[in-house]
Amino acid sequence: MRFSLALMLLGGGLAQGSVAPALRIGGVAPDIPLILTVLLGLNRGPEVGCLSGFAVGLLQDVAAGGFVGAQALTKALVGFVAGLSGERLLVSNPLVQVPGLVLLTLAEGLGRYWLLQLLHFPAAFGDVMLHVVLPQALYNGFLGAAGVLALSVLEAYRSGSPWR
Repeated sequence: MRFSLALMLLGGGLAQGSVAPALRIGGVAPDIPLILTVLLGLNRGPEVGCLSGFAVGLLQDVAAGGFVGAQALTKALVGFVAGLSGERLLVSNPLVQVPGLVLLTLAEGLGRYWLLQLLHFPAAFGDVMLHVVLPQALYNGFLGAAGVLALSVLEAYRSGSPWR
């Protein structure tokens, strides 16, 4: 199980570097590792969410260059919060997973912005929220909904659902 989890996280990191630029719409690319982190945290708990968020965030930081640790820290915190939320909410329901993904994407963007502000990152809050964080949150929600739907259909097919 741990090997498949590590393989999925590595695949998400590779997909962010190769597939996400092709999925770019209007200059906004989805954050595939964040989607994986939130969904893993919701379904597997705070420890898995935190560790997976840190791992994929560190992969993104090293691949992108610049300040190493910003995405690792924010994604680890988001994964942990997703895991805590997953213990208190009915996370098998897609109506919980998708809005949770959108809200946690917004929280991760805000956290990363405030962390970079500590390092005197020159960007206006309104511009970053309007042109980067909010569109990415909506895009992540759309892709998360498609992923959750695909997994639900696959699970129903494997369990011998009456959809046949």
